[in-house]
Amino acid sequence: MKKLLKEYFYWTYARGRIHYDVMVTLILGFIFITPHLWNYGDKPSSAGDLTQPIQVVGNDGKGLIITVQAANVDLAAGSSDAEAKRALRKAIEPITGDAVFVEHWELRRDASGNPVEWKIWAHR
Repeated sequence: MKKLLKEYFYWTYARGRIHYDVMVTLILGFIFITPHLWNYGDKPSSAGDLTQPIQVVGNDGKGLIITVQAANVDLAAGSSDAEAKRALRKAIEPITGDAVFVEHWELRRDASGNPVEWKIWAHR
């Protein structure tokens, strides 16, 4: 048994032998089956759902400054700071990922007072 494990570990079997086929099958099984069994923390980006582009620029090594169009943020007027922070984080998550901390934000309005864009300062 020790010899068998040693040969499997060092991959000493030639191609076409049953042991080689078993090892290849186990490796392929691991590659194709484990994503269905374990959550590796990756998820597809839903950036295609955005109605307007998001602009991301660096903040001199202090984090990111993210500009989001108001149409991309689902936030009711008069919402609390916690609700605003949650909505802004949800809006930038497709670009920045979920491991980002929103520090502060600013709403820019047009001449008639309609919301145009959010400017968000965030860091990881």
